[in-house]
Amino acid sequence: MQITGMLWGSKLLKYVDFPTSEVLGPEAKTEDIKALIDRWGSVLVKPIFKGGVGKKGKAGLIGKVDNLSAAMREKERLYFVEHHHGNAVAKAEGVTFESVVPAKYEIYVSISDSTSFRAPTLTITHHGGVDIEELSQDKIATIPFDALTGFKGFIVTNALRKINAPNEIISPLVQNLPKLWDLFHHYGMATLELNPIRMMPNERGRLVPVACDFKCMFDTDDPDWKRLDLPEGLDTSSYSEFEMEVNQLRTYQGQSDVFIINELGTITAMTFGGGANALVTELLGDTGTISSDFGGNPPYQKMFEISRIVYKHWLEQTNVLFIIGGKANNTDIYETFRGMANALRDYFNTHGPLPIYVVIGRGGPNLIRGMAYMKDTLDALGIPYCMFGHDSAMSSVVNYAIEIDEWMTQGGKEIIAKQMGLENN
Repeated sequence: MQITGMLWGSKLLKYVDFPTSEVLGPEAKTEDIKALIDRWGSVLVKPIFKGGVGKKGKAGLIGKVDNLSAAMREKERLYFVEHHHGNAVAKAEGVTFESVVPAKYEIYVSISDSTSFRAPTLTITHHGGVDIEELSQDKIATIPFDALTGFKGFIVTNALRKINAPNEIISPLVQNLPKLWDLFHHYGMATLELNPIRMMPNERGRLVPVACDFKCMFDTDDPDWKRLDLPEGLDTSSYSEFEMEVNQLRTYQGQSDVFIINELGTITAMTFGGGANALVTELLGDTGTISSDFGGNPPYQKMFEISRIVYKHWLEQTNVLFIIGGKANNTDIYETFRGMANALRDYFNTHGPLPIYVVIGRGGPNLIRGMAYMKDTLDALGIPYCMFGHDSAMSSVVNYAIEIDEWMTQGGKEIIAKQMGLENN
């Protein structure tokens, strides 16, 4: 789950007493907006996108205003604006009004779990306010540190000395940046980024770091993030309709994790187990429609409902329906296969037959009984299939599914359609 922007970022930073810009949400009254402008001289009007959406400034989606009427015009322009970034499209759900913080220096800082260093890592530069990728390496310091000893002030000092940062910013950052480690470490974050932190002079002329933009990603396998009492659905706008439908079925009994790989894919893999999911997703690449993990011994009704959702969204474009998993310890193969088979029969009865090929690779309790049920269903529907047991290497089964997909693309689909009596449809 990702959170971007200061609406929630300012709330999270208050947990560790880190200074932030003043922020009003979309419900702000006109008198509050006017008072904010009077206090700071001008405000930034920013659209609210749930999930991780970047490049808003370059897309012209941030308005800077110094009077109430201009603020209302920007609110109207940005409240439901659509943002296209690469292949992603997001629709705003309101705006924030944020104080413009005067500053001589802008700081970029992030803490993340680095796979290169196998340790939490600080990345920092005093050339912030831009995309970090645009800076040369001599302007950026990347310093790993020991999670057991934590993020100390001397780490900040060493990093800033390394990139020849001005002396006047070092002490304020040394005093305040270690607070971010408390937020990162104690609330289950995988990444925390502030860009920019603006170094604002206080009434005595001393610089104070003020966070003006926020981004974080949570490790949802770490339950500590639940201590923040974030509202349900905070990140759901980054999910597709398909992902939201499946994720609503998540329960303590059985998983239902899905993620769209390629909306134009031709192999729909219903995968059981995290290890299987990682291997299958990597080997299928762009040919796969979804990445999924339906393990955890889901009961029949849940597997039936999940299968109905998957078929509804993906079966029409699918060449290969791929049911794959390792040798299960406690998942009842018969129950899961019965749910998938009955949902497939219902789909054909409702929408009519489709020329698809089914590839199955599985092991575990009640495997033979489950495969027999699936075989009877596929035979009755006229769907060709190939089944592999637990003694088959999973990578070989995945490669077989890819070969069948290629054969389907090169004329196999027409052959199956003819066998099913669909050649004139």
